[in-house]
Amino acid sequence: AGGPPAPLDSLALVQHPPTYTLGTGSTLEHVRFDPSAPPHGAAVYRVERGGEVTYHGPGQLVLYPVLDLRRYERDLHWYMRQLEEVVIRALRDGAGIADARRVDGLTGVWVGDAKVAACGVRVRRWVAFHGVALNVAPDMRHFEDIVPCGIGDRPVCSVEG
Repeated sequence: AGGPPAPLDSLALVQHPPTYTLGTGSTLEHVRFDPSAPPHGAAVYRVERGGEVTYHGPGQLVLYPVLDLRRYERDLHWYMRQLEEVVIRALRDGAGIADARRVDGLTGVWVGDAKVAACGVRVRRWVAFHGVALNVAPDMRHFEDIVPCGIGDRPVCSVEG
């Protein structure tokens, strides 16, 4: 008794059409085009996840877990590190990318100096949603139209490249 039942944990794996999303921390200074006329026929959306602007599109695997963190840890930083760890292990064990890693002070997964996966979540009543975008083989030119995740001094890479 006392409130609705907790949601069941779930995971959606998707690939979006060309889309730029602006998280709750986004400013238009990180968008290098007129948002009313985005390049490449892409859509632009403001979304409820944390973080800055990013690109989603063909060649990118986007993971949308929906997890009730009350079953695990009520700690957003812990959850973000877990998302990163899942991607790091998949890249190391599944793709043979031994140097997939975290970078202190930055969110996401990195290979060398380049970001290969972006993470952005939203938590409401300890239910986490949104997730991780892994660049498998996207058209990397789309990232030139933005400052990905608001990080202007580091490149973006893909598993393929």
